Amino acid sequence: MMLTALVFLAQLTSSHGSTAAVTPVTTAGGLSWTVPKDWTSVPGSSMRVATYRTPVATGDKEGAEIAVFYFGQGQGGGVDANVDRWVAQMTPEPGSKKPSRSQMKIGEIRVTICAAEGTYTGGMGMGAISTGPKKGFALEGAIAEGPRGSVFFKLTGPKKTVEKEKSFFDTLVKSVKKGP
Repeated sequence: MMLTALVFLAQLTSSHGSTAAVTPVTTAGGLSWTVPKDWTSVPGSSMRVATYRTPVATGDKEGAEIAVFYFGQGQGGGVDANVDRWVAQMTPEPGSKKPSRSQMKIGEIRVTICAAEGTYTGGMGMGAISTGPKKGFALEGAIAEGPRGSVFFKLTGPKKTVEKEKSFFDTLVKSVKKGP
C-alpha cells in the first residue's frame, strides 16, 4: 500500500512539472551507465527511460536536460536518421559552431556522437510540451548500440550550461558497458 502511494505521488508530481528527485535509471537495451553525481534524476515520460537535470551555469536561466531513450531492438530508427533529426532541431545562429558527428568504440559498443548549437526547436513533438524556440542553446548527443537495441542520450540546454556539463556527459557516455 505504501509503495503504491509513493508511485502515485511520483506520477502526480511528474504530471505537474515538478523536478523532484527520483532514483536514477541507469540501464536499458542491455547496457548500463553511471550518472554524474551532480545531476538530478527527475520523473520522465512514457517515451523516456530516464531524464536527468544539470546544475545551472553562471549567467544561464536554466540548467540542461539529459533525455535517455530506448525503444526496443530494431526500434527508434537508425543512427544516422536520429543524428540528422537532432541536428535539424538546432537552427544555426551567427557564431554557432558547425554541427559535428563522429564515432567511437567503448569496448565492443559502437557509439555515435553529435553536437550542434543555435536556436533549439526540438522537444515539440511526440507528446512533448512546446516551450517555443530557445535561442543560445547547444545539443550533445550519443547513440550507443547495445545488444538489445540502441540507447539514445541527448543533452540540451543553454550553451554555457551545456559547455560546463560536456565533460560530465562525455564521462557518462564513456561509462557505458554491457550489463543488466
